[in-house]
Amino acid sequence: MAAAATDALENATMRKVFWRIIPYCFGLYVISYLDRANIGYAALEMNHELALTSEAFGFAAGIFFIGYFLFEVPSNMALNRFGARLWISRILITWGVIAAATGFAQTATQLYVLRFLLGVAEAGFFPGIIVYLTYWFRTKEQATTVALFTAAIPVSYLLGAPLSTWIMDHVSGFGLSGWRWMLVLEGAPAIIAGVANYFIMTDRPEQAKWLSPEQRAWLVGELRKDHAARPNVQHLGVMAAITNGKVLFLSVIYFIYQVGNLGIGLWMPQIIKGLSSGLSNFEIGLIAMVPYAFATVAMVLWSRSSDRTGERQKHSALPLLVGAVALAATGLVVQPSIALGLISVALAGIYAFKSPFWSLPGLFLTRSTAAISIAAINSIGNLGGFAGPYAIGTIKDWTGSAYGGLLFLSGLLFLSFLMTWFARMATTPEEQAEIREIRA
Repeated sequence: MAAAATDALENATMRKVFWRIIPYCFGLYVISYLDRANIGYAALEMNHELALTSEAFGFAAGIFFIGYFLFEVPSNMALNRFGARLWISRILITWGVIAAATGFAQTATQLYVLRFLLGVAEAGFFPGIIVYLTYWFRTKEQATTVALFTAAIPVSYLLGAPLSTWIMDHVSGFGLSGWRWMLVLEGAPAIIAGVANYFIMTDRPEQAKWLSPEQRAWLVGELRKDHAARPNVQHLGVMAAITNGKVLFLSVIYFIYQVGNLGIGLWMPQIIKGLSSGLSNFEIGLIAMVPYAFATVAMVLWSRSSDRTGERQKHSALPLLVGAVALAATGLVVQPSIALGLISVALAGIYAFKSPFWSLPGLFLTRSTAAISIAAINSIGNLGGFAGPYAIGTIKDWTGSAYGGLLFLSGLLFLSFLMTWFARMATTPEEQAEIREIRA
């Protein structure tokens, strides 16, 4: 009878936590990714109006990640100090203002500056939410919860594709062209969400007035037991966490992965436009929905497999191999429908990688150290967001075709597959001895 009561308490508590935390964080990340990625749709008109070459557009798309890199770790440290509620609100409001201001850029230089500042403003949001989820969910639930949160990335493309292109085709006035209106209008939700977040978000389970006292006590106790059940994890200081060999290795993997991931994402509208002539902006947006819908489903199903088996490393590696093969095959076909199918498979692999990967730091680090390491991995890795779009733009200018860029991205994904597959993430006997010595 007691076991049944405990099971009922667990189910009721985790159901309430899930529906309070995940959909809300999901919505915030949709807004985030929409504002960073909509430049790919703006490029359909913006490149001509601002006289941007493919290389210049790649630089504008990628410089966002330089600002992101410089301020990622400091931002996550500030989140730990001030709390998620206050700091996430700050992030949302500042990035919304800058995202909207990008619609008024008159020169390539102004565009570069605003994209850089957008990266500065948004830095810390993603790793901050990843750490925030560990405050509410146990290890056995983390891959699925992270997947349901990061599914906002393909969903933001899924929703943003028709929305952005519809605005560009149908909204005008006050001397602003469609791409400018799109950037302005899509920046506004972040500002509104930033104000609302201060009143909605709860920092820790101990403060959750929307849980009953019994539910709060159970959840806090479970999270403490979950942490105590991992005796071989390390606790490191800030610099030690950033310079830890395994953290740096994961950072390199994520860098290589992000070159492929963000390269394909930001160039997707122009790749689709190249598959068939005569498509309107809105039609390109509708077609772009297909790969991201497929990727969203694959991402959630794969993360559930990872949680069900408890295996993380191979679940991180195998999707990268799938993405690499499908991306390389895309440029070898001439029929647009087959090419679109291969792009869908490639994106499914690219996005399925994410959730198991973000569980890897927890295999060898404590929760507090993982907060800094995740920020470091995301910060260093996201420099690939600068390298990817810029590399594709440069290769396209050199060759006159996007296929060389796709082949380049495929090779990088295959390299990240090899690195992930053969990495040694579990705590070594030497590290376990060091941990026992520290605890003694």
